Amino acid sequence: MAKAIEQAADKAAPSLWTKFAYGFGSVAYGTKDAGLKYFLLLFYSQVMGMDSRLVSLAILVALIFDAVSDPIVGYWSDNLRSRWGRRHPFMYAAAIPVAVSYYFIWIPPSGMSEFAMFWYVVVLAIVIRTFITIYETPSTALAPELTDDYDERSSILSFRYFFGWFGGNAMTVIAFAVIFPAFATAAIENGQFNPDAYERYALLGSCVIFIAIMVSALGTHSYIPKLRAAPPKRDMTLGMIFKDIYQTIAGKSFFALFIASLLAFSASGLSAGLAFYFSTYFWGFTPAQIGAVTFGVFLSAFLGGALAPIVTRKLGKKRGALIVGLVAFVGAPMPIFLRLIDVLPPNGTPEIFWIVLVTQTIDVGLIICYQILAASMMADLVEQGEQATGRRSEGLFFAAATFMRKFGEGFGIVIAGFVLSIAGVAAGAQQGELSEDTLWMLGAVYVPTILILFLSVIAIVSLYDIDRAKHEETLRNLAARKSAASNPK
Repeated sequence: MAKAIEQAADKAAPSLWTKFAYGFGSVAYGTKDAGLKYFLLLFYSQVMGMDSRLVSLAILVALIFDAVSDPIVGYWSDNLRSRWGRRHPFMYAAAIPVAVSYYFIWIPPSGMSEFAMFWYVVVLAIVIRTFITIYETPSTALAPELTDDYDERSSILSFRYFFGWFGGNAMTVIAFAVIFPAFATAAIENGQFNPDAYERYALLGSCVIFIAIMVSALGTHSYIPKLRAAPPKRDMTLGMIFKDIYQTIAGKSFFALFIASLLAFSASGLSAGLAFYFSTYFWGFTPAQIGAVTFGVFLSAFLGGALAPIVTRKLGKKRGALIVGLVAFVGAPMPIFLRLIDVLPPNGTPEIFWIVLVTQTIDVGLIICYQILAASMMADLVEQGEQATGRRSEGLFFAAATFMRKFGEGFGIVIAGFVLSIAGVAAGAQQGELSEDTLWMLGAVYVPTILILFLSVIAIVSLYDIDRAKHEETLRNLAARKSAASNPK
């Protein structure tokens, strides 16, 4: 037993370089995520003239494939046997396909019909989402393998979420500060609506994705001998595999976190899908102002990343998630609500810009903190699953996390498409071309929708029941079990 506890202690503090390399890998997911969440709906609807409902439907079709691919990849990565361990072969294999498919989704062939464009988006969205799963699930699943420590997991995942938000936001800032202004013309005054700008954006994004994946895979490669080996090989049918999956994840805490995270990421996807609609049309910001507001998310990433480990130590993960989440979720739509009841300064004034900038920077920081706490809560489920089944299934749990994130955010964009349709936002409309009634309706539909999603998260996540004491008791039980197995009487 002493030996088992000593081995656990050795994993309690990964080096700063290991944390950096592990965290930097999420720049790939963040870049993909920022593009598909913030720009895809706007690009195909307002730039290419495609019906927003068709864009949403294309994303919804791709989500169906995620429901199948995510658990398969997670289970596969838990059981893979190779000289590079369980996780790294997937990470290396995904680098080129993700980068190439991400590039081409922004370069639809000219002259396509709306029907053909719909299928173009469907196919490439499926390819991107499948290969990002092949990378992201095994990569993220390294967290509970790197350390068993309750607090240290929040620290490691802070690096992951910091770089994910930082990398994705950097691409957005570059788009508004550099790329879009460079493609402004006499005919298209706002380069955000020039399709040529997105080819440059696509090239940069695909390069960033490839580099981030390779840096993370190579940077953690030396850690492979310290990671857990695959379990003993078993002859399994497909039915037995899915029975294994169910037995591993079955439990009140998992399902509470699973449903809550689906709703939270759906709200995040809805917010992201409409973010530039609100910045461009609702608030009437210039590209430079939108870039400045987006730049504030860099500060949000620092705030959320620094706050999560402190909240974990002081309040615990569940209690911290409830408190931080409630403040963040109620605050998220507050500026829009205040505009609807006409208590904010008018558009075009410096005051409205600073109000939106400051409130959004703080609120996004709190949301990032909540996401880190929720991810760390998922990591703590790994030992619960091992205690129940005798199997380590990091990949399976983080496949669920990847699915929750992709499905939730994708479904949020689907909701965003229908919000635009209900509000009457016309495809191809330029800045200043939407009526006051349309803009008011956009806010009036958005605010209650996102509040219902967010407040449901708080109610459901309260059912999660693993705290520090329960986690440490589970670690002791597992150490005792391993000690007994290795020293039979």
